[in-house]
Amino acid sequence: MKTYSFIITELAHEDLQRAKDFYDEQALYLGDYFIDSIFVDLESLSFYGGIHEQYFGYYKMLAKRFPFAIYYDIEEDVVVVHAILDTRQNPSSIELRLKE
Repeated sequence: MKTYSFIITELAHEDLQRAKDFYDEQALYLGDYFIDSIFVDLESLSFYGGIHEQYFGYYKMLAKRFPFAIYYDIEEDVVVVHAILDTRQNPSSIELRLKE
């Protein structure tokens, strides 16, 4: 079975920080729980990278505990995470963000 490592682009890191800030405003430590949950999802890509459907040119994996999607592609043996976006936003906004 092939395994992958993963990297998070600067834009995806900014997506994470915005989401963490939002959840921190909702409840104490919720932002930390969000980050921990997303990283569990990201680590699962080491085994399951490339099995997801593609949207806007990227693979799209839904997060398990929060309404977020992880958009990534695979370059050799590395999963490159390009965006981590709230699925409740307008699909046009998601498409524009992924074209950045």
